[in-house]
Amino acid sequence: MTAENRRPRLALIHGTSAAVAPAVDGLAAVFPEAEPWNILDDRLLPDADAAGGLTPELAERMSRLIGFARDGGAAAVLLTCSMYGTVATSAELDIPVLAPDQAAFARVVRERWGSVLVVASFETAAIDAAARLRSTLADAGVGTRVDVVTADAALRPSRSGDVDALENALADVVADKAACDAVVLAQYSLAPAAALLEQRLGLPVVSGPQAAAAMLKTLLTERPH
Repeated sequence: MTAENRRPRLALIHGTSAAVAPAVDGLAAVFPEAEPWNILDDRLLPDADAAGGLTPELAERMSRLIGFARDGGAAAVLLTCSMYGTVATSAELDIPVLAPDQAAFARVVRERWGSVLVVASFETAAIDAAARLRSTLADAGVGTRVDVVTADAALRPSRSGDVDALENALADVVADKAACDAVVLAQYSLAPAAALLEQRLGLPVVSGPQAAAAMLKTLLTERPH
């Protein structure tokens, strides 16, 4: 086996270009041995938003992208589009396929906070993430209350890379809600503001990229050869 072959190729499937940098940065920080392979379908999110959520046709489209990644030599697949998380959990492949917030949700379960606030930049993503987090908590027997809010003003800076404006937009909507014990960012495109937002709020802010990278590293390291 060559040195190149020993470097695992991780397929990152994105529904928006704004998720590419946070996912790649998460890998670089936690799992630098991995080789990121970015696969972008920039209509996944708009089409799901227009349809009012994930449809069977859109789920099948994502399944085909996962199969494409597997056939292209990916050692694992990470979806960075939260609305498509259920496609990852239902995939039956011989490589790991992770939902974007799988590791982040595991932290919420582990911490057992009294309440968390799920934040997204548009409504369908916020509602979907909150519903899946509630289901995860219920399955684990954890009674954390999950509230949800949409930060419409965060959409533009999340796409332009303006981290200061993104932080301000997220902080504004969190301040308008009742007190919570932690904030969960529902989209990878919001992750660049996580550290600044945590400092500003004085609350834990949970985002997916680094947690997912750590989980992938563990899965691939412990996987039998």
